[in-house]
Amino acid sequence: MSAIPAAFKEDAHNPLLRQCYQDLRAEKLVLPTLPEISLKIRKAINDEKANNARIARVVQLDPAITARLIHIANSPLYPGRKKIESCPEALTRIGLKAAQHLITSFALKSVFTAQSPQIRKRMNALWAHSGYVAAICAVLAHKLRGFDPDRAMLAGLVHDIGCVPVLTLADRHPGLLDDPAQLDTALQALRTPVGVLILRQWDFPKDFEETVRHAEDWLLERPGPADYTDLVILAQLHSFVGSLEVHKHPHLDQTPAYRKLLAGQSATELSQDVLDRAKDDIWQVQHLLLA
Repeated sequence: MSAIPAAFKEDAHNPLLRQCYQDLRAEKLVLPTLPEISLKIRKAINDEKANNARIARVVQLDPAITARLIHIANSPLYPGRKKIESCPEALTRIGLKAAQHLITSFALKSVFTAQSPQIRKRMNALWAHSGYVAAICAVLAHKLRGFDPDRAMLAGLVHDIGCVPVLTLADRHPGLLDDPAQLDTALQALRTPVGVLILRQWDFPKDFEETVRHAEDWLLERPGPADYTDLVILAQLHSFVGSLEVHKHPHLDQTPAYRKLLAGQSATELSQDVLDRAKDDIWQVQHLLLA
Protein backbone atom coordinates (compact mmCIF):
# COMPACT_ATOMS: atom_id res chain seq x y z
CA MET A 1 0.00 0.00 0.00
CA SER A 2 1.45 3.36 -1.01
CA ALA A 3 1.62 6.21 1.49
CA ILE A 4 -1.68 7.95 2.18
CA PRO A 5 -1.48 11.71 1.54
CA ALA A 6 -1.71 13.90 4.62
CA ALA A 7 -4.73 15.67 3.10
CA PHE A 8 -6.82 12.58 3.86
CA LYS A 9 -6.10 12.89 7.57
CA GLU A 10 -6.57 16.63 7.74
CA ASP A 11 -9.97 16.95 6.03
CA ALA A 12 -12.33 15.58 8.67
CA HIS A 13 -15.24 17.57 7.17
CA ASN A 14 -15.28 15.63 3.89
CA PRO A 15 -17.21 12.35 4.44
CA LEU A 16 -16.31 11.00 0.99
CA LEU A 17 -12.61 11.62 1.46
CA ARG A 18 -12.74 10.17 4.96
CA GLN A 19 -14.44 7.01 3.70
CA CYS A 20 -11.89 6.67 0.91
CA TYR A 21 -9.11 6.98 3.45
CA GLN A 22 -10.67 4.31 5.68
CA ASP A 23 -11.21 1.95 2.75
CA LEU A 24 -7.64 2.45 1.56
CA ARG A 25 -6.22 1.69 4.99
CA ALA A 26 -8.37 -1.44 5.22
CA GLU A 27 -7.55 -2.33 1.59
CA LYS A 28 -11.27 -2.37 0.84
CA LEU A 29 -11.45 0.39 -1.75
CA VAL A 30 -12.95 -1.18 -4.86
CA LEU A 31 -10.46 -0.86 -7.71
CA PRO A 32 -11.55 -1.42 -11.32
CA THR A 33 -10.40 -4.61 -13.03
CA LEU A 34 -9.19 -4.90 -16.58
CA PRO A 35 -11.93 -6.13 -18.91
CA GLU A 36 -11.77 -9.90 -19.48
CA ILE A 37 -11.16 -9.58 -23.22
CA SER A 38 -8.06 -7.48 -22.53
CA LEU A 39 -6.69 -10.14 -20.15
CA LYS A 40 -7.37 -12.93 -22.66
CA ILE A 41 -5.61 -11.05 -25.43
CA ARG A 42 -2.66 -10.16 -23.20
CA LYS A 43 -2.29 -13.85 -22.30
CA ALA A 44 -2.50 -14.89 -25.95
CA ILE A 45 0.05 -12.29 -27.10
CA ASN A 46 2.51 -13.25 -24.37
CA ASP A 47 2.26 -16.94 -25.23
CA GLU A 48 5.55 -18.12 -26.75
CA LYS A 49 3.60 -20.14 -29.31
CA ALA A 50 1.53 -17.14 -30.35
CA ASN A 51 1.07 -16.18 -33.99
CA ASN A 52 -1.18 -13.69 -35.71
CA ALA A 53 -3.83 -16.21 -36.72
CA ARG A 54 -4.06 -17.67 -33.22
CA ILE A 55 -4.25 -14.25 -31.56
CA ALA A 56 -6.76 -13.03 -34.15
CA ARG A 57 -9.12 -15.83 -33.09
CA VAL A 58 -9.03 -14.49 -29.52
CA VAL A 59 -9.45 -10.86 -30.59
CA GLN A 60 -12.41 -11.76 -32.79
CA LEU A 61 -14.31 -12.93 -29.70
CA ASP A 62 -15.17 -9.24 -29.37
CA PRO A 63 -16.47 -7.95 -32.73
CA ALA A 64 -16.48 -4.30 -31.59
CA ILE A 65 -12.80 -4.39 -30.63
CA THR A 66 -11.98 -6.25 -33.84
CA ALA A 67 -13.66 -3.51 -35.89
CA ARG A 68 -11.79 -0.77 -34.01
CA LEU A 69 -8.47 -2.55 -34.48
CA ILE A 70 -9.07 -2.74 -38.23
CA HIS A 71 -10.12 0.92 -38.33
CA ILE A 72 -7.02 2.10 -36.51
CA ALA A 73 -4.82 -0.06 -38.74
CA ASN A 74 -6.21 2.04 -41.61
CA SER A 75 -5.82 5.33 -39.73
CA PRO A 76 -3.10 7.96 -40.21
CA LEU A 77 -1.22 6.42 -37.26
CA TYR A 78 -0.44 3.32 -39.35
CA PRO A 79 -0.25 4.42 -43.00
CA GLY A 80 0.05 1.73 -45.64
CA ARG A 81 -0.54 1.17 -49.33
CA LYS A 82 -3.14 -1.55 -48.82
CA LYS A 83 -6.47 -1.20 -47.06
CA ILE A 84 -6.67 -3.56 -44.09
CA GLU A 85 -9.83 -5.66 -44.08
CA SER A 86 -9.18 -8.48 -41.59
CA CYS A 87 -8.00 -8.91 -38.01
CA PRO A 88 -4.82 -10.89 -38.90
CA GLU A 89 -3.85 -8.18 -41.40
CA ALA A 90 -4.42 -5.50 -38.76
CA LEU A 91 -2.22 -7.37 -36.27
CA THR A 92 0.53 -7.68 -38.87
CA ARG A 93 0.51 -3.96 -39.66
CA ILE A 94 0.24 -2.77 -36.08
CA GLY A 95 2.39 -5.39 -34.36
CA LEU A 96 1.41 -7.64 -31.45
CA LYS A 97 2.68 -5.50 -28.56
CA ALA A 98 1.16 -2.38 -30.08
CA ALA A 99 -2.12 -4.24 -30.57
CA GLN A 100 -2.08 -5.24 -26.90
CA HIS A 101 -1.89 -1.59 -25.82
CA LEU A 102 -4.59 -0.60 -28.31
CA ILE A 103 -6.97 -3.37 -27.31
CA THR A 104 -6.56 -2.45 -23.64
CA SER A 105 -7.37 1.15 -24.59
CA PHE A 106 -10.51 0.11 -26.47
CA ALA A 107 -11.69 -2.14 -23.62
CA LEU A 108 -11.23 0.48 -20.89
CA LYS A 109 -14.47 2.27 -21.71
CA SER A 110 -16.35 -0.34 -19.64
CA VAL A 111 -14.50 0.83 -16.51
CA PHE A 112 -15.97 4.36 -16.68
CA THR A 113 -19.55 3.61 -15.61
CA ALA A 114 -21.94 4.92 -12.95
CA GLN A 115 -25.63 4.73 -12.09
CA SER A 116 -26.67 8.09 -10.62
CA PRO A 117 -27.12 10.96 -13.13
CA GLN A 118 -24.75 13.26 -11.22
CA ILE A 119 -21.85 10.80 -11.03
CA ARG A 120 -22.53 9.39 -14.49
CA LYS A 121 -22.12 12.91 -15.87
CA ARG A 122 -18.77 13.25 -14.08
CA MET A 123 -17.65 9.79 -15.21
CA ASN A 124 -18.56 10.55 -18.82
CA ALA A 125 -16.66 13.84 -18.63
CA LEU A 126 -13.64 11.99 -17.23
CA TRP A 127 -13.77 9.43 -20.04
CA ALA A 128 -14.16 12.17 -22.67
CA HIS A 129 -11.17 14.09 -21.26
CA SER A 130 -9.06 10.93 -21.04
CA GLY A 131 -9.98 9.96 -24.59
CA TYR A 132 -9.15 13.40 -25.96
CA VAL A 133 -5.79 13.47 -24.17
CA ALA A 134 -5.09 9.93 -25.39
CA ALA A 135 -5.85 10.91 -28.99
CA ILE A 136 -3.56 13.95 -28.81
CA CYS A 137 -0.83 11.80 -27.24
CA ALA A 138 -1.11 9.30 -30.10
CA VAL A 139 -0.93 11.96 -32.80
CA LEU A 140 1.96 13.76 -31.09
CA ALA A 141 3.83 10.46 -30.72
CA HIS A 142 3.33 9.78 -34.41
CA LYS A 143 4.97 13.12 -35.22
CA LEU A 144 7.88 12.78 -32.79
CA ARG A 145 10.83 10.42 -32.75
CA GLY A 146 11.24 7.85 -30.03
CA PHE A 147 7.57 7.32 -29.13
CA ASP A 148 5.07 4.56 -29.93
CA PRO A 149 1.61 5.99 -30.72
CA ASP A 150 -0.20 3.03 -29.18
CA ARG A 151 1.73 3.24 -25.91
CA ALA A 152 1.26 7.01 -25.87
CA MET A 153 -2.48 6.56 -26.36
CA LEU A 154 -2.72 4.16 -23.42
CA ALA A 155 -0.64 6.47 -21.21
CA GLY A 156 -3.01 9.33 -21.98
CA LEU A 157 -6.04 7.17 -21.36
CA VAL A 158 -4.98 6.02 -17.87
CA HIS A 159 -3.41 9.22 -16.54
CA ASP A 160 -6.58 9.93 -14.47
CA ILE A 161 -7.59 6.32 -13.81
CA GLY A 162 -7.28 6.93 -10.05
CA CYS A 163 -10.43 9.08 -10.19
CA VAL A 164 -12.61 6.12 -11.14
CA PRO A 165 -12.80 4.42 -7.69
CA VAL A 166 -13.61 7.77 -6.05
CA LEU A 167 -16.50 8.35 -8.43
CA THR A 168 -17.62 4.75 -7.99
CA LEU A 169 -17.68 5.13 -4.20
CA ALA A 170 -19.65 8.39 -4.50
CA ASP A 171 -22.04 6.65 -6.88
CA ARG A 172 -22.67 3.76 -4.48
CA HIS A 173 -22.94 5.94 -1.37
CA PRO A 174 -24.62 9.24 -2.33
CA GLY A 175 -25.05 10.13 1.35
CA LEU A 176 -21.30 10.71 1.61
CA LEU A 177 -21.51 13.69 -0.73
CA ASP A 178 -22.83 16.76 1.08
CA ASP A 179 -21.31 19.28 -1.33
CA PRO A 180 -20.13 18.83 -4.96
CA ALA A 181 -16.91 20.65 -4.03
CA GLN A 182 -16.09 17.75 -1.70
CA LEU A 183 -15.99 15.44 -4.72
CA ASP A 184 -13.42 17.67 -6.42
CA THR A 185 -11.29 17.67 -3.25
CA ALA A 186 -11.45 13.88 -3.01
CA LEU A 187 -10.59 13.43 -6.69
CA GLN A 188 -7.59 15.72 -6.45
CA ALA A 189 -6.31 14.01 -3.31
CA LEU A 190 -6.82 10.45 -4.55
CA ARG A 191 -6.11 10.48 -8.27
CA THR A 192 -2.38 9.84 -7.87
CA PRO A 193 -2.07 7.25 -5.07
CA VAL A 194 -5.11 5.28 -6.20
CA GLY A 195 -4.05 5.50 -9.84
CA VAL A 196 -0.69 3.95 -8.94
CA LEU A 197 -2.44 1.15 -7.01
CA ILE A 198 -4.63 0.37 -10.02
CA LEU A 199 -1.72 0.21 -12.45
CA ARG A 200 0.18 -2.08 -10.09
CA GLN A 201 -2.85 -4.34 -9.84
CA TRP A 202 -3.05 -4.36 -13.63
CA ASP A 203 0.69 -5.14 -13.87
CA PHE A 204 1.44 -2.10 -16.02
CA PRO A 205 5.06 -1.05 -16.62
CA LYS A 206 6.63 1.32 -14.07
CA ASP A 207 6.78 4.27 -16.46
CA PHE A 208 2.97 4.36 -16.55
CA GLU A 209 3.04 4.89 -12.78
CA GLU A 210 5.35 7.86 -13.28
CA THR A 211 2.90 9.31 -15.78
CA VAL A 212 0.06 9.03 -13.25
CA ARG A 213 2.22 10.64 -10.54
CA HIS A 214 3.30 13.61 -12.62
CA ALA A 215 0.58 14.14 -15.25
CA GLU A 216 -0.41 17.45 -13.64
CA ASP A 217 3.07 18.62 -12.63
CA TRP A 218 3.05 21.23 -15.36
CA LEU A 219 6.49 22.67 -14.51
CA LEU A 220 8.17 19.34 -13.73
CA GLU A 221 11.93 19.54 -14.29
CA ARG A 222 13.79 16.25 -14.68
CA PRO A 223 17.10 15.24 -16.21
CA GLY A 224 17.22 12.98 -19.21
CA PRO A 225 15.35 12.79 -22.50
CA ALA A 226 11.65 13.40 -22.96
CA ASP A 227 9.35 10.54 -22.02
CA TYR A 228 5.66 9.63 -21.96
CA THR A 229 5.04 11.77 -18.89
CA ASP A 230 6.20 14.82 -20.84
CA LEU A 231 3.95 13.76 -23.69
CA VAL A 232 0.88 13.49 -21.43
CA ILE A 233 1.60 16.87 -19.81
CA LEU A 234 1.82 18.50 -23.22
CA ALA A 235 -1.28 16.70 -24.50
CA GLN A 236 -3.30 17.83 -21.47
CA LEU A 237 -2.31 21.45 -22.06
CA HIS A 238 -3.36 21.04 -25.70
CA SER A 239 -6.69 19.65 -24.58
CA PHE A 240 -7.43 22.87 -22.68
CA VAL A 241 -7.01 25.11 -25.74
CA GLY A 242 -10.32 26.76 -26.57
CA SER A 243 -11.71 26.37 -23.04
CA LEU A 244 -11.55 28.41 -19.84
CA GLU A 245 -9.12 25.84 -18.43
CA VAL A 246 -6.37 27.22 -20.64
CA HIS A 247 -6.17 30.34 -18.45
CA LYS A 248 -5.54 28.29 -15.29
CA HIS A 249 -2.36 26.64 -16.52
CA PRO A 250 1.06 27.63 -17.91
CA HIS A 251 1.48 28.43 -21.58
CA LEU A 252 2.84 25.57 -23.64
CA ASP A 253 6.24 27.14 -24.20
CA GLN A 254 6.66 27.76 -20.45
CA THR A 255 6.80 24.06 -19.63
CA PRO A 256 9.90 21.85 -19.50
CA ALA A 257 7.89 19.19 -21.36
CA TYR A 258 7.46 21.57 -24.31
CA ARG A 259 11.15 22.47 -24.32
CA LYS A 260 12.13 18.80 -24.30
CA LEU A 261 9.68 17.65 -26.93
CA LEU A 262 9.20 20.54 -29.32
CA ALA A 263 11.89 23.14 -28.81
CA GLY A 264 12.17 25.55 -31.70
CA GLN A 265 8.46 25.93 -32.36
CA SER A 266 6.34 28.67 -30.88
CA ALA A 267 3.27 27.77 -28.87
CA THR A 268 1.12 29.28 -31.64
CA GLU A 269 2.75 27.15 -34.33
CA LEU A 270 2.44 24.09 -32.14
CA SER A 271 -1.25 24.68 -31.50
CA GLN A 272 -1.87 25.16 -35.21
CA ASP A 273 0.01 21.98 -36.05
CA VAL A 274 -1.65 19.73 -33.51
CA LEU A 275 -5.12 21.21 -33.20
CA ASP A 276 -5.68 22.53 -36.72
CA ARG A 277 -3.67 20.63 -39.31
CA ALA A 278 -3.87 17.40 -37.32
CA LYS A 279 -7.43 17.85 -36.03
CA ASP A 280 -8.81 15.20 -38.39
CA ASP A 281 -6.22 12.68 -37.17
CA ILE A 282 -7.03 13.51 -33.54
CA TRP A 283 -10.76 13.23 -34.24
CA GLN A 284 -10.35 9.82 -35.88
CA VAL A 285 -8.40 8.40 -32.94
CA GLN A 286 -10.73 10.02 -30.40
CA HIS A 287 -13.76 8.64 -32.22
CA LEU A 288 -12.34 5.11 -32.13
CA LEU A 289 -11.80 5.38 -28.38
CA LEU A 290 -15.04 7.07 -27.40
CA ALA A 291 -17.47 5.35 -29.78
